[in-house]
Formats: sequence, C-alpha cells, structure tokens
Amino acid sequence: MRLLLSNDDGVHADGLATLAAALKDLGDLLVVAPERNRSGASNSLSLDRPLYPQQLNNGFWSVDGTPTDCVHLAVGGVFGHLPDLVISGINHGANLGDDVLYSGTVAAATEGRFLGLPAIAVSLAGQNHFATAAEVVRKLVKSFIEGRDQLQLPPRSLLNVNVPDVPLFALKGYEITTLGHRHKGVDPIKTIDPRGQARYWIGGVGNAAEAGAGTDFHAINNGQVSITPLQFDMTRHESLDQVKKWLNSCD
Repeated sequence: MRLLLSNDDGVHADGLATLAAALKDLGDLLVVAPERNRSGASNSLSLDRPLYPQQLNNGFWSVDGTPTDCVHLAVGGVFGHLPDLVISGINHGANLGDDVLYSGTVAAATEGRFLGLPAIAVSLAGQNHFATAAEVVRKLVKSFIEGRDQLQLPPRSLLNVNVPDVPLFALKGYEITTLGHRHKGVDPIKTIDPRGQARYWIGGVGNAAEAGAGTDFHAINNGQVSITPLQFDMTRHESLDQVKKWLNSCD
C-alpha cells in the first residue's frame, strides 16, 4: 500500500510528523506538504508561477505552494511514487461543519479524490493529543487495507475525520455524522500599523449553530470520533424546479 500524506499546517507541523510515525509500517510513505502554514487555503492552486519542491533531511518533500498543489504534484508522478490512498492531516484544530469549505486539510484530501484516489482528511479538535488522532487514523487505514473492497464510496467522495483532543483511553467511540453549521464569524478586527495605516485581521469562526445529535459538532462535544462522508456536488437539487419557474416568470 502506497500512502501519500499531506497537510495545511506545513511540512514541519507536529501533526504531520506524528501521523507519519504512526503509519510508517503500514505501507510505502510519501510525505509532501507546504513549506509553511497554509491554513484556510481551501482548494486553491498556484497557477501564476512554477513550484519548487525540496526534499528535507527526514525524507519529507516541502513545496512552496498550497496543500492542493502538493497533492496535485504527487498524484501527477513528480516524486515517482503513485499513491493508493491520500491522507491529509493531522490538522491542528477541528474542521467541523462549514470549516470544510475553507480548510486546506480537507482540500488536500479533496484533490486526491478529484484525481481518482480514496482520501481521508483528519483533524484534532485541539493541539495536544496528536497521538490519539494518529491511532484513530492507523485503525482506519488498517481497516481500509484489510477490507478495501468493503468501503465503496461514490466517485468524488472522501471521509472527513475529527478526533477529540483527549487521551486515547478517553475516546467514547466512533460516530458517522453529518456536517453541522456555524453562526456568522467574528467581524474583521481593525489594527493600526506603525505608520498609522488601518489594517484588518480576519476574525475567528462562529460558534456552532446546528450541533444536534448526528452532527460532527455533537460527536466531538461527546468525546466521539466524528467520521463524515463528504461529496462535492454543490447543486441544490431540490431548488432546480423553483429556480426554473422563477426564470420562466421573468420572460
């Protein structure tokens, strides 16, 4: 089994190193990640310049681009290692609900899925117990290797995994979930630079608005690993007829 690991926290992130150490005996690892933190990069590709991969002393590849760039290069054969499974993470912080639209972690997995490979995005709901998340991923990958024909997701699907930030013994099981939703995020935060010019920080994410039973928020809040199958057909199918009627009324 050939495993491609990537992330959005950067090639030197603790979560990536912990994940690689946990999976090194399960297959042939290729690690390709951004040279710096690219959290929030979503599915962006670098189309305005060439990319410069560099191999580090630990064997990881560092790319001066986005998480999507990293997976695109790897699956495109740049590193001579064509993977069977893409795993993105372990992210430093959860990716729940609306977060998946912004997350570079989810985007790296998405790119693998777009290019025809099974993919898993994994995030830790905190920054302490990366070993817990690594053991969760190890369990999932072993299950995939041993029974890969049993999990047949539709094309262009992937698994979004979130792990509570607790010791392994404190996990309260696994839950298959739907995405919850967040309230509006914090407004931009104004600062003044030393020259008196206004500058703005993007504010933090909003609190959970939909976090009932069955959602990813609910699972994490109850100490469970959340596993959400994601698809990327954003068509609002139930609105097609309504929009068609509205358009016809405009004639």
